[in-house]
Amino acid sequence: MSVWLDRKDALEEHEFRMGLERGRLAVALDLLTDALILTGQHGVYCQSARQPGKPAMDVQLIDKCLADAKELVISVMSELKQRRPRESPAP
Repeated sequence: MSVWLDRKDALEEHEFRMGLERGRLAVALDLLTDALILTGQHGVYCQSARQPGKPAMDVQLIDKCLADAKELVISVMSELKQRRPRESPAP
């Protein structure tokens, strides 16, 4: 299923509240957060043979990539928020 259909309600809500770009980034951020949670849960069961108590190396790499992507999305959202025109107070 397409992300546009699968996440239609979330996209509409966030785009309405935050604007098109920031709304879509917010939904992407939610998806990244969900993926991080799932890899964390998987890492509990998929332990490294070389490093007891740590997830397998592939799970660690996936987790790092997702965390880095999330950090980049957050930085873009912050930049967009700073650039948006300030609303002037009513006289």
